[in-house]
Parts: sequence; C-alpha cells; structure tokens
Amino acid sequence: MKDILIRTIPHKRQRYDTVGDYFNNGKQILIHVSDCKNEDYEFAVAVHELIEWYLTKKHGIKIKEIDNFDISFKGKGEPGDDKEAPYYEEHQFSTSIEFQLIKELDLSWSKYEKELDNIGSK
Repeated sequence: MKDILIRTIPHKRQRYDTVGDYFNNGKQILIHVSDCKNEDYEFAVAVHELIEWYLTKKHGIKIKEIDNFDISFKGKGEPGDDKEAPYYEEHQFSTSIEFQLIKELDLSWSKYEKELDNIGSK
C-alpha cells in the first residue's frame, strides 16, 4: 500500500469547494481536510475520505474519474450524493461510517453537517 498522508489545510487551499479530498501525487495518497476549527469534525471527514478512497480503489474506480465528476459538479449538496457519481455507493458507505463516528463522539449530526456546509462561506 502507498503511504497515506492526511493534512488539515485552510479551506481556500482545497482543489475545489469541498471539506475533504483525496488524490495521488505519484508517491503517496494525500487526504486534505479543511480546517474546521474542530478536531473531531476534521477526524470524521478524514475517516470518510480514507474509507471512500480505499473502496473506490478496490472497486476499480479511478481517482481521475472522481476528480472529473467532482470538479465539474453543478448540483446541490455533495457530488458523491448524486446517483450519477461514479463512486456513489462508496460515498454512501463512507457517510454511514462517518455518521456512526459522529454519534460515537457524542456529537450532533445535523450540527456537524451545518458546520461543514458553512466552511466554504467563511
């Protein structure tokens, strides 16, 4: 397995308007999580991205396909929630784990989602 590096970065440094992103830089898998000013939130996003990346890899979905879909996405919400997303099933599974993690951390899912939605507008 390639090395995996998870970084928290300022939201404006994301490749597009998202709080979590993964890509291959040729040497390692990079997971970028927007600075949420909340370590639990950042951890949950990172776990989601890690699971989604691995499942898409195992299912033969190329990062390039995901990037093309995500970067050109014009719909509402997250690109992975669109049934046309090439990684729809993997995103849904990762979200279910993320939901369980937020619950285990004794946090509110609705507050978490609202905070993440507001990251790009800050």
